[in-house]
Amino acid sequence: GDDHSGRKVITFSCCRMPPSHQLNHTRLLEYLKYTLDQYVENDYTVVYFHYGLKSLNKPSLKWLQTAYKEFDRKNVIVSSWPTIVSSKLTIFLNWVSFSFPRYKKNLKALYVVHPTNFIKILWNIFKPLISHKFGKKVTYLNYLSDLREHLKYDQLNIPQEVIRHDENLRRKQKGKLPPVVKVPPPRPPLPTQQFGVSLQYIKDKNKGELIPPVMKETVSYLKRKGLQVEGLFRRSASVQTIKDVQKLYNQGKSVNFDDYHDIHIPAVILKTFLRELPQPLLTFECYDHILEITSVESSLRVTRCKQIIQGLPEHNYVVLKYLICFLHMVSQESLYNRMTASSLACVFGFNLIWPSKGTASLSALVPLNLFTELLIDFYTNIFSSRTVPGE
Repeated sequence: GDDHSGRKVITFSCCRMPPSHQLNHTRLLEYLKYTLDQYVENDYTVVYFHYGLKSLNKPSLKWLQTAYKEFDRKNVIVSSWPTIVSSKLTIFLNWVSFSFPRYKKNLKALYVVHPTNFIKILWNIFKPLISHKFGKKVTYLNYLSDLREHLKYDQLNIPQEVIRHDENLRRKQKGKLPPVVKVPPPRPPLPTQQFGVSLQYIKDKNKGELIPPVMKETVSYLKRKGLQVEGLFRRSASVQTIKDVQKLYNQGKSVNFDDYHDIHIPAVILKTFLRELPQPLLTFECYDHILEITSVESSLRVTRCKQIIQGLPEHNYVVLKYLICFLHMVSQESLYNRMTASSLACVFGFNLIWPSKGTASLSALVPLNLFTELLIDFYTNIFSSRTVPGE
């Protein structure tokens, strides 16, 4: 299949590997080389399905060393992993450590699906041995549905064992998305409080300004320096740094994002601000209406979006228009940042709307993301008919 950037996708399913004593490892190595050689001259993506890798079917260290030698004949490998690694992650670490000049250079993304905690811990241990640039290509995905944000999911040939494992994981979550942990503001809130308080509170404490300062500053900064950054809004940032920046904002102190040397910090701050609003920007009242968007005929969906948006309180409308205008700008640079309207919708959907009680069901993902995608794609049309103060 292809990812959203048109790059070929290679999948590796651990559950398909037979017990080691039944596997002809020489032929497996030849097959790996044959498969990779078809694609590595151009950009490509790898999806690694970790489920099913057990001690019975894990390749031996001897085979891994043979694989090293084979790839090394083509100057493929420059890293040398310690031979003491004999865990479930061994095959994963070695397989993805193909380096220059072709395998690593043209590998643009590696998605690890259903990673175990052990994988994450071991990955962190060996991270110093991996180049920073390569490390940024690795993304953990807890569920199969997370793949839709990155590639054409329906084109993938996913083993039934992996699908059943994913369903079991979902079942354990009882059909709910993980609840968002919100940090309550102090009581009473500080006069300069930005996070965890209502839009009205921020407006009242900022001389009637409709756009909250934290939104204005993060958006302005990202407009200047982040529009063409690949993976904008998709990357994470240091949790402690985000807490420190929030604290500065809540105390009314100035924030200079240049000091942090990480463009993803203002991006995460913007998402965090939206997520910690006491009421979602799209309001609780709109939740059920938005869920119905998938039942609306395709040709009428933009009109329906406009009708729903027109019903928002004026303050919410102004802030939403400001945000979506910016996200529309980001999507216009998707050739560089890889963040299409669809990708942005996957990131922002649940930051703009959630139910008043409990957490949103997984089935709500599709309509909420679709609604957000329509807002971004058809920004000019949807927000053209309602005038607001100051415009």
